[in-house]
Amino acid sequence: MSDQEQEPSVTTDAAPDIAESMTSRSSQAASANLEAILDIPVTLSLEIGRTSMTIQDLLSINQGAVVELDSIAGKPHDVLVNGTLIAHGEVVVIDDRFGIRFTDIVSPTERVRKLK
Repeated sequence: MSDQEQEPSVTTDAAPDIAESMTSRSSQAASANLEAILDIPVTLSLEIGRTSMTIQDLLSINQGAVVELDSIAGKPHDVLVNGTLIAHGEVVVIDDRFGIRFTDIVSPTERVRKLK
């Protein structure tokens, strides 16, 4: 190759700026998308247990009756958001109100898998 036929040189000084700009735009778009859903209300519920009974048994329940559930005392309970399992937790009492102490959070991958 002669001196006149040299390959053009490529500088990579601009590459970090381009990558940073693209990352910045991407994170701004993600923030904007996230901002759009942050105020959407969801229903959080704690499932303590379940049971099955006949309509006759249901109609015979009186005040003070005890219905046995299928869960064990002290066992973590399912925490649901809009009916989808997101965590496990235990019931706590804080200033005469019930609360949930999260003991295990379901991974985002697992939550998405259960939606399908």
